[in-house]
Amino acid sequence: MNTKLIAGMLSGLATLAIADGAAASTSGPSQAQLDRATNDGQDWLYVDHDYHGTRYTPADKINRSNVSKLAPVCSYTFPDKEPSQTGPVVYNGVLYATTAHYTVSLDGATCKVIWQSQWKPKNYETFNTQRGAAIKDGKLVRGTADGWLIALDIATGEQVWASRIADSDDGRFISMPPLIVDDLVLIGPAGSEWASKGWVGAFSLQDGKPVWKFNTVPDPGETGSETWGGNPEVLASGGGDLWTPMSYDDAKGLLYVAVGNPGPDNFDENRPGTNLYTDSLVALDVHTGKLAWYYQAVPHDVLDLDLTHVAPMFDVKIGGNQRQLVATTGKDGLLRVLDRNTHKLVYSVPFTTHQNLEHPFVANDFGPLVCPGALGGNEWSGAAYSAKSQTLFSPATDWCYRVRRDKEAPDPAAQKKKGFYFGGQFKFTDWKTGAKGWLTAFDAATGKRLWRYRAAKPLVGAVLATGGDLVFSGDLNGDLHALDAKTGKVLYTHNVGGPLGGGLVSYQAGGQQYVASVSGYVGVFNQVAPELGGANPTITVFALRR
Repeated sequence: MNTKLIAGMLSGLATLAIADGAAASTSGPSQAQLDRATNDGQDWLYVDHDYHGTRYTPADKINRSNVSKLAPVCSYTFPDKEPSQTGPVVYNGVLYATTAHYTVSLDGATCKVIWQSQWKPKNYETFNTQRGAAIKDGKLVRGTADGWLIALDIATGEQVWASRIADSDDGRFISMPPLIVDDLVLIGPAGSEWASKGWVGAFSLQDGKPVWKFNTVPDPGETGSETWGGNPEVLASGGGDLWTPMSYDDAKGLLYVAVGNPGPDNFDENRPGTNLYTDSLVALDVHTGKLAWYYQAVPHDVLDLDLTHVAPMFDVKIGGNQRQLVATTGKDGLLRVLDRNTHKLVYSVPFTTHQNLEHPFVANDFGPLVCPGALGGNEWSGAAYSAKSQTLFSPATDWCYRVRRDKEAPDPAAQKKKGFYFGGQFKFTDWKTGAKGWLTAFDAATGKRLWRYRAAKPLVGAVLATGGDLVFSGDLNGDLHALDAKTGKVLYTHNVGGPLGGGLVSYQAGGQQYVASVSGYVGVFNQVAPELGGANPTITVFALRR
């Protein structure tokens, strides 16, 4: 397969290392703690809470009977105005969060800064969106907009090592949070709209050196390359990049990867075929990178319909049989649930408006209204799963648009730094009247819709389910809502003062349960809707009034 167990796999970039892989000054979380995180009501050890991506805490000190007493207790604002899409992680009462240039460690109960680290770019920055870090064995690992993977000491913020793993001059940047298993840091670059070609790789937690690599768009001659029409130049700029969290099936030793859209997004004449492995769930052996299986959600995508999430994973009974399942969601607005053993689709249900996805274009003009649009469905925050009620909760953007396909293919070389390798133009509906959001609850075994909440603006921030029979979500108006997980009734609302576009986590410290949100300037949504506003990324922490 397209797996390369070679040290120089990234054109020599990974040999550009700083520091010597020194040991961190403290330990934890351990592999055992990460393995048990699904049932952890104390910490939030991964951006999606746990390897299975459940976004669920069994903690129930905040519940339906007392959530009305919730109130903000502290906040922290980052120094610069950068996109606020990060997903925090929490360990032993300490919250860690990132922006493009800053990493911060906060006391989770008081928001007091323990340390703050600034990354000063060493190379060209392709695009500076940042969505979170991973922690293990005393190290915090994150990527940068100029293609570096760095490890910091979680106790001090001091740099342990840094390796340049992606070439930003070739249209790549790192925005996704890593996932760490054993001694492996799993991560890949973004850049489909900068005419790059995607991959996912494993790097040593000890020193950042490469271990394996899998091409999400194959090289010429690799399996899957025949689904692109055989043109090496098209493969070289074919997209399939990564920008959202992965998940890990620890029982099977499989890494699940959500692969993004093909490039150019709208102009497809030069890429006939299904365009593997774009818009796909790709399951890889976590220790070797060997392909185990895949499922392509959108073959030959022409509407920028990335598959964005390959989680949550969960086990439920269907027809009397226990089934091991994985949910997938993406920008096409469909919740698909697959069997992790047979790899077959169990059900597929919409979680936002669907319109004209099969016939989006007309000759030489903007076509019919297409829903969801290129910013619709699930963006960087996916569904949550409550094992207590066996319910899936999916947030959504409902914002339609019209598309006009270009007459000629865009030049990949011209887009490496300019970006927006679309091969088409968009016209979104009016932000004030046309952009809204949904939070939908589904029976995880059947896909039956249980309830649906209409939000005033898109839900691009995270959703959080709890053992207190609550589900939290926040919209781009800045309203944080706590809903009854059984009925969808809004039980609590608080406006944080800026669009909620980042993580939403819950944890315990000093015997008290907290909820933390991330708000501020959103990034790409602001470019399309400048009236959205938003200032520096801000973390707001909530607790029950005493």
